[in-house]
Amino acid sequence: MATRERRGGLAAAVVAGVLLALGRAAVAAEGSAGPHRRFEYKYSFKGPHLVQADGTVPFWAHTGNAIPSADQIRITTSLKSQKGSVWTKNKSIFEYWEVEVTFRVTGRGRIGADGLAIWFTEEQGMEGPVFGAADRWNGVGIFFDSFDNDGKKNNPGVVVVGNDGKLQYDHQNDGSTQALASCQRDFRNKPYPVRAKITYYQKTLTVLINNGFTPDKEDYEFCAKVEDMVLPSQGYFGISAATGGLADDHDVLSFLTFQLTEPGKEVPTLDAEIPEKDKEKYQEEFEHFQQELDKKKEEFQKEHPDVQGQPADDPFETVSDRELRQIFEGQNRIHLEIKQLNRQLDMILDEQRRYVSVVTEEIAKRGSAVSGQQGQVSQQEIDTVVKTQEEVIKQVNEMKNAMADTLRLISGAQHPGSAAGVYETTQHFNDIKEHLHVVKRDIEQLVQRNMPSNEKPKCPDLPPFPSCLSTVHFFIFVAVQTVLFIAYIMYRSQQEAAAKKFF
Repeated sequence: MATRERRGGLAAAVVAGVLLALGRAAVAAEGSAGPHRRFEYKYSFKGPHLVQADGTVPFWAHTGNAIPSADQIRITTSLKSQKGSVWTKNKSIFEYWEVEVTFRVTGRGRIGADGLAIWFTEEQGMEGPVFGAADRWNGVGIFFDSFDNDGKKNNPGVVVVGNDGKLQYDHQNDGSTQALASCQRDFRNKPYPVRAKITYYQKTLTVLINNGFTPDKEDYEFCAKVEDMVLPSQGYFGISAATGGLADDHDVLSFLTFQLTEPGKEVPTLDAEIPEKDKEKYQEEFEHFQQELDKKKEEFQKEHPDVQGQPADDPFETVSDRELRQIFEGQNRIHLEIKQLNRQLDMILDEQRRYVSVVTEEIAKRGSAVSGQQGQVSQQEIDTVVKTQEEVIKQVNEMKNAMADTLRLISGAQHPGSAAGVYETTQHFNDIKEHLHVVKRDIEQLVQRNMPSNEKPKCPDLPPFPSCLSTVHFFIFVAVQTVLFIAYIMYRSQQEAAAKKFF
């Protein structure tokens, strides 16, 4: 227990040191024209090493379904009816402030729910119906609403709602009847994290949004502004999120808080808030932790001399890497199967052409030896067989072209995020199956149409040939081949569907 507490204290000391360094950099970078900005580490969090040994975040309390990790806090997971929030443990002691929040809202569907909220309230709203936090708050809430409850097609959007502790949030209208300001921004499923900068200075609240399309951290766009806004002089900062029938992952990567002081007023030094005794204690623990770390490094280098100077690879596979690998493997298998089907279609086409040539030559020789009415019947049979074979060859050529187009699409769909390529491949497989059914039905209709109802075709006796290939036998052979080919396609499709279950 003592070791765990000691590690927790060391982690807190490291986090405090990092946050103090950020604060000094922010103060140094701030110009003299605007308000003085001082970083407040007790009201902020940022990875890495965000969580202590006991699973808590320094200076913050989490509740509900919130899950802190080393690099971020997942407020809610993408499950139905989830609620979670994180709040500062201590009230702020400054009048004006600025917060920079970095978050991700990701989901599988085109529409998500419910949304995420950033709070500054007089009391902690640990849990409730308003995006996972309590209703009738005293302060302000900035809501990143994902779901369109009122059906006006104005979501996802950002809504600023103030409250004096008496107002009940209007869920049915997405707070539009109570909004002090709002803007329409799509913050779901962006390639980069979305950033929000919220500034409260001289009774004016300003909201700026970075839409997450570029890695530039300072690429902010104006969203909303509320003037003559009176907020509590002291309050708690918080973030909450909720899901409903639809669900998204709501992840907060960082929450940085800055105290704003008007020019001319005295800014207290950063070191003045930390007692000298605590600073010496933290410094001693940090030096001890650094010595232990150096010692462990030396021991590892002695035990593993072959990996000196080389960065250690991560032995664990992330979720995104596994999904990309599975997509590549699935597309490669589809690529190989289509190549094999293409080869089989070429073989069937060559075989059909060979049979057509043999039957045509045979019937032509028979037609020259038969006269009269029998000769007329033979000529009709010749025309029917030739037309039928031409139609069969045409259908097989169309199937071959369809398979070639599918192969080309699969070759072009080898992009990691190309979910549309996989969908088009499935559509082409369905088209090929339907096309084969049409070919089979046409062949059966031709066979039934060419067979007389009252007599069966007889094979003429020709001495030069030991055997005779009749038209019926030929079409039966083609139909059997077609049925076998269709059965093979269905069998491979079932195997692919069964394999996709493990993706």
